Amino acid sequence: MNLTNYHSHSTYCDGSAPLKKFVSEALNQGFTSYGFSSHAPLPFSTNWNMDKDKMEDYLEECCELVVEYKNKIELYLGLEIDYLTDEYNPSSAYFQNLPLDYRIGSVHFVEIDNEQFVDVDCGVELFRENVQKYFNRDYEEVVIRYFEAQRKLILAGGFDFIGHCDKISKNASANAKGILDSSFYKSVVKSYFEFVAQHKCMLEINSKAYELRGMLFPNIEHFELLRELEIPVMVNSDSHKPQLINSGRKEALKALHTAKFDRVMELHDGVWTGVPIHTIYRY
Repeated sequence: MNLTNYHSHSTYCDGSAPLKKFVSEALNQGFTSYGFSSHAPLPFSTNWNMDKDKMEDYLEECCELVVEYKNKIELYLGLEIDYLTDEYNPSSAYFQNLPLDYRIGSVHFVEIDNEQFVDVDCGVELFRENVQKYFNRDYEEVVIRYFEAQRKLILAGGFDFIGHCDKISKNASANAKGILDSSFYKSVVKSYFEFVAQHKCMLEINSKAYELRGMLFPNIEHFELLRELEIPVMVNSDSHKPQLINSGRKEALKALHTAKFDRVMELHDGVWTGVPIHTIYRY
């Protein structure tokens, strides 16, 4: 089985272990390709993003590990970068000038007023409080704002693939029962994926929440639409712990295969390549 992962978080941001621990675990599990992707610095303080003054150390250590393990595993230097505004996103000059192998474009915040932002990728209870406080308990409004930010991310560009693109489904479904089955949500998501396809973007299938919640992002129910729209995908664990770097991958690949996907994207020799699923995992 060919094992890869391009989304993980170390102690440079909110991960639980140093970079080298993730490499060691990747080798132990037989990974062929692995990427580092700490949360990029933000223009305001959070408890999960990397501080800007750590960037030089992060880049240096990643590059040292690439060289140290070059004969054992393909290692890649990435960064998960938030879309906030047209000025702050993966296409910003600061991020484009960093010597990265790839960039993940993600949305964790939505703008509420004049460059004031609220976290929508937080815990379920805090999400509920934020929706009550900033959106007058209107869950449909926050979903609309979230996917508007996702569209702006795509228009801004500067990324290689989009991270956990419908992750708001976790908090929205926990607080507004039945919203994922509503015609409103299905319409918003379908329109968004059509926009993704129109702009020829790659998506990750994020398996972080599979073991605890049985959820993938995008959710499994959207896989057939993604395939019909010919959107290229990859499977990433978004792991914050070394032992979870392969969590949910098998199940995600199986679901993609069931939806008649025939390949997933991987980095090989620095090039994004479509690899047939049947050569990666046999069911």
